[in-house]
Amino acid sequence: MTVAERTRRAVDARPFLRDALAAGVVNYTAAAETLSVADSESNTDGRGDTDAVTAALRRYGAELSQSSPSGGARVRMERGLSLVDADGTEADTPPLFGLGGVAVVDDSGGDLTAVLARGEVDARGLEHVLGRLRTADVSVTAAGVGDGVLLVVVSGRAGATALRTVEDALG
Repeated sequence: MTVAERTRRAVDARPFLRDALAAGVVNYTAAAETLSVADSESNTDGRGDTDAVTAALRRYGAELSQSSPSGGARVRMERGLSLVDADGTEADTPPLFGLGGVAVVDDSGGDLTAVLARGEVDARGLEHVLGRLRTADVSVTAAGVGDGVLLVVVSGRAGATALRTVEDALG
C-alpha cells in the first residue's frame, strides 16, 4: 500500500480531519506529524515520511468536495410538538418522526419545535446540521433523515436559532 493510500485511510478514520481537509483549514505538516502512516519497509520509527504524508494530504484535500451538503433544501419550522408513546396512542395527525415506540406529533400544545428541510438532503447533511447546532449550543431532542426530508426537533425556545442554523448549514 502506498503512502497516499495509507494517508487517505488514516484521514477517513478521522471524520473531523476529513472535513477540515475539505474546507482547506488544515496545517498539512502538523496533521502529517500526528498521523501514524508507517512504511515498515523504509521507516522504523512508525511515523512515515512526513514530507510524503504532507504531500498526500494536500492532494487528498484538493480532491475532497467543498460543496454544500444539500442542494438548496426548503426549510420550515413547526411549533407545538410533543414526544408521545407511539405504542397504542392514536394522534389526530400522523407522527413527524418515530423511533423505538416514541413519536414526535403535532398536538398544538407541546413545547417542542421541529425544523424540517425538504430537498436533496441525506445523512451527510444531517451530520453537518447536527454539528452546526452543537456549535450554536442548541440541544437536539430528536433528529432523522430519509427520502429527501431532514427533521430536527428542539425545545420551543431554541426554535428560531435552530431554523437559522439549519438554513445556513444547508444553504
